[in-house]
Amino acid sequence: MRLDQFIASTTPLSRKEAKRVIGQGRVMVNGEACRQASTHIGTNGSVTLDDDLLALPGERYLMLNKPQGVVSATTDSDHPTALDLLPTNLRHNLHIAGRLDADTTGLLLLTSDGQWSHRVTSPRVKCPKTYRVTLSDPITEAALQQLRTGMELRNDPRPTKPAKAMRVGEYEIELTISEGRYHQVKRMLAATGNRVEALHRISIGAIELDSNLIPGAFRELTEAEISSIP
Repeated sequence: MRLDQFIASTTPLSRKEAKRVIGQGRVMVNGEACRQASTHIGTNGSVTLDDDLLALPGERYLMLNKPQGVVSATTDSDHPTALDLLPTNLRHNLHIAGRLDADTTGLLLLTSDGQWSHRVTSPRVKCPKTYRVTLSDPITEAALQQLRTGMELRNDPRPTKPAKAMRVGEYEIELTISEGRYHQVKRMLAATGNRVEALHRISIGAIELDSNLIPGAFRELTEAEISSIP
């Protein structure tokens, strides 16, 4: 890792600010002053800034309450991304475990742990995901039964697996699925003759969206939440 990237990953400084303090001679690498931002920092390298020893954090696990209009990507030239909502020093090596469409809100998990995120998204693990779905037309008992027993989707040869569907209101349901097909929830409701007006993810497995998080806010996962993913 480059020295300026290392400093940006271990302090609140941006890459630009890191280059500035390096140029000012405030950084030491392995006990020697270093003014080259491109210096490679090895696994066992020692870096100090103003005599404070810097260290990369361990694996990071975050939940974010994704607002509407934010894309589930690390970079995007046209839209704000989930990572844009985080402090610069937390973004290094983070990726998204289970994406949401730009117009879908709610629980988004971000981590630096590739194996953990694979378990979140792997079809073999079948980690259930629950959504609050707002519909354009009243939900019928027949439609709920279709969702619960599995259904055929347009241009898809395989029927969906049985889902859990619970009526919340005349125009609102909670839907739990264990698959991750393209636009699956919207396509399932379209197959019942209805249309999704709003979609909000409230849980992934045993991890529930913290009710204290306003849209755009985030927090670290607890140890119990992290270990709940099988």
